[in-house]
Amino acid sequence: MMGNNSGMMSGGGNERVPRGAMSLSIDHAHIGQGSVSLLAANDGSISHELVVLPMSDSQAVGTRTISGDNKVEETGSLGEASSTCGAGAGDGIVPGSTSWVTLTLAPGRYEVVCNLPGHYAAGMYSELTVS
Repeated sequence: MMGNNSGMMSGGGNERVPRGAMSLSIDHAHIGQGSVSLLAANDGSISHELVVLPMSDSQAVGTRTISGDNKVEETGSLGEASSTCGAGAGDGIVPGSTSWVTLTLAPGRYEVVCNLPGHYAAGMYSELTVS
């Protein structure tokens, strides 16, 4: 579900990386409303996380403002998967491991992101549509 697509990444994930050097993919871009469990599998070589953020109708995926800490604002987040081999929030999902989060989603558009420093800017985001 998430990881590095080019083999360019190394280290702990806090370094600046070029846009597009990493990716986050989802296997179902359109799902039905209600309770849903999202499983995040880290197929990369460094730690990652999965954060679910609502999007406005006019907002384009990948256009959030990146702050001085090289992350996007998580206000309004519906939840995250960032606990290695466990549910919910933690310190990140180590390579080769999984995490999950169960949410109740209303119809709309959501951006699924990795918000570890530099990862959003490097391309770790995807759009999820709920109907």
